[in-house]
Amino acid sequence: MSDAENSAKHFRADMAVAEAMAVHPRVAEVFAAFHLGGCAHCGISHYETIEQVCAAYGVEVEMLLEVLEGIMEKDPLPEAGQ
Repeated sequence: MSDAENSAKHFRADMAVAEAMAVHPRVAEVFAAFHLGGCAHCGISHYETIEQVCAAYGVEVEMLLEVLEGIMEKDPLPEAGQ
């Protein structure tokens, strides 16, 4: 992946869950779909990184990041002032 492609990414494995949730309102839906914090007995810490949460629950980090990036492509946030 080139530096330009990497800098265009909105989500990183070392990003805190809380930081990822702040990027787009639908991020929580993705985490729930992967069974990451979506129910009472699957609680995750918002201070953990995406990578830590994936490791704890056996989720492939790259797959989750790909789905999260897909949100930004399919449902982009409106530009400021719109």
